[in-house]
Amino acid sequence: MGISFQLSETHPQAILCLLLLSTLSSCANVPLQQKGTLGSYTGMTPSGGTLTKAKLRVDPQPVLAAKTVRILRTSTQIGSASTIQPKDLALVSNAIDRALCTDLADRFRIVTSDQPADLTVHATVTDIVATNKTVAATSTVTTLGATVAAVPVPVPRIPVGLGGLSVEAEAIAQDGSQKAAMLWSRGANMLTTPRYSRVGDAYSLSSAFSNDFSRMLVKGKDPFKGLPAIPSMQRMRVSLGGAPKYDACKAFGSAPGITGAVAGQLGLPPNWSDKGATVHQ
Repeated sequence: MGISFQLSETHPQAILCLLLLSTLSSCANVPLQQKGTLGSYTGMTPSGGTLTKAKLRVDPQPVLAAKTVRILRTSTQIGSASTIQPKDLALVSNAIDRALCTDLADRFRIVTSDQPADLTVHATVTDIVATNKTVAATSTVTTLGATVAAVPVPVPRIPVGLGGLSVEAEAIAQDGSQKAAMLWSRGANMLTTPRYSRVGDAYSLSSAFSNDFSRMLVKGKDPFKGLPAIPSMQRMRVSLGGAPKYDACKAFGSAPGITGAVAGQLGLPPNWSDKGATVHQ
């Protein structure tokens, strides 16, 4: 059954609405898998949003009582059959670390990895669904050239070759007990900005994971329940390339800022604007 409509120069908003509605059911499928990187999977319950699959557990009282956090560098465990290059894995992993450091700084004091902390956070990338670079480039060209009545209109990307990301993460107390844990997976959809890179979508989704996991620790509860939070001023400043709130976050390098945003809109690879970590441990 098809739906036909006539484009009108006087109704670009209607056209845009139809284009956006067409994206809701088009996204990459990234299964939620248990890869054994967490200390415990006991008590985890299903959660997630419209696009995100998740299972999680959080102990509110000790998490809310915590004041300091240290972030261990994100690991990768995606299997020997993966065709993702090590340098691209490092870029995605560091993007997760940088975002975690920035987001958690809203409530916690972030200390370096060699200092004691109330909570130690560690994430592991367990799967990356590669983005089809050729299709992504075609989508970028189509988007940049689309206009209605001489007004640029965002066009949903071609729903083929979409990438995705899967991560496991936990927060451990000083006594070694697990206080929070999350399994997380999400695929890119037709609104995810296409980039000419096999990890283009995984890189874009790294901030979504970090936001969900950090919110669970900041609020001490399921991050998928309730209204979305408005980004804090310090998060906005850092996202624009400003200095992080705590020196410990400098190890993960500066956010690409405006240059990165422009590069993303042009479909350029993430490493064009993101120089990665400044300190390798």
